[in-house]
Amino acid sequence: MISKLDLYKVFCIVGKSKSFSKAAKELYMTQPAVSQAIRQLERQLDTRLFNRTPKGVSFTNEGSLLFEYVHSAIHLIDAGEEKMLEFKNLTTGELKIGVGDTVSKYFLLPYLEVFCNKYPNIKLRIINGTTDELISILKLGEVDIVFCNFPIHDSALELRPFFEIQDIFVYGEKFKKLLSKPVSIKELLKLPLIFLEQKSNSRKYVEDYLLSKGLKISPEFELGSHDLLLEFAKINLGISCVTREFSKEYLSKGLVYEAKLTEDIPKRDIGVCFLKSVPLSPASTKFVELIEHQQLLL
Repeated sequence: MISKLDLYKVFCIVGKSKSFSKAAKELYMTQPAVSQAIRQLERQLDTRLFNRTPKGVSFTNEGSLLFEYVHSAIHLIDAGEEKMLEFKNLTTGELKIGVGDTVSKYFLLPYLEVFCNKYPNIKLRIINGTTDELISILKLGEVDIVFCNFPIHDSALELRPFFEIQDIFVYGEKFKKLLSKPVSIKELLKLPLIFLEQKSNSRKYVEDYLLSKGLKISPEFELGSHDLLLEFAKINLGISCVTREFSKEYLSKGLVYEAKLTEDIPKRDIGVCFLKSVPLSPASTKFVELIEHQQLLL
């Protein structure tokens, strides 16, 4: 059975061509089928829409009024379908990403550059926050995807790890002689410590690992950024717990030194997460695929 939307499409084509036969050719239908569609619509509306003459058809007053609304509605539908095609082809749209400052600076920026160059018409919206804050706004629909530190334990989320990282401790010149040889974490924790704030997922991971070993920490400083951890260690304010992969510049320049431990903290991952219940947008899908492809090349 022909749908009401299809009936209105037939109605519009007949109205434009002023002929059942011309409309039939344009719609790839038979003329009787077009006539039947118009009769069906007229019955449903209980209104005659066309005046039939041997030379063709013309609108009744009611048909002319209806045509203005239907033509506008179908035009909007066509425009909407074109817009959906643009979204699918990434010629327009928006990508909303949640990411922490450190992950953004040391991991995500190169991929953002590649994506923007490849899809310049996609508008990027970046929201910063802690992992917990970003997961909350992801569930509220305020971002499409979140890049953050793993592990995350949430059955509502799809998790895809991308990049393995190692938590380490670094120090400045003042502690160089004291830490010239490998030390246990227990011995290291006797020194003044500098950690991220407690709400940080990175801090939670390291602290949970230490607690599993029966070790508690009492930092001298709790800071809000990874860069500050490095700066505080550089000026000898304590031993900072940082991520090795995000500290390469400081380490390579000798601004800080890595403490050699008798037992390393287990490695973890940085990755992307999104809601299992919500399909990824075309832009989100392409961005995730881009990172996965680039990671395979490394």
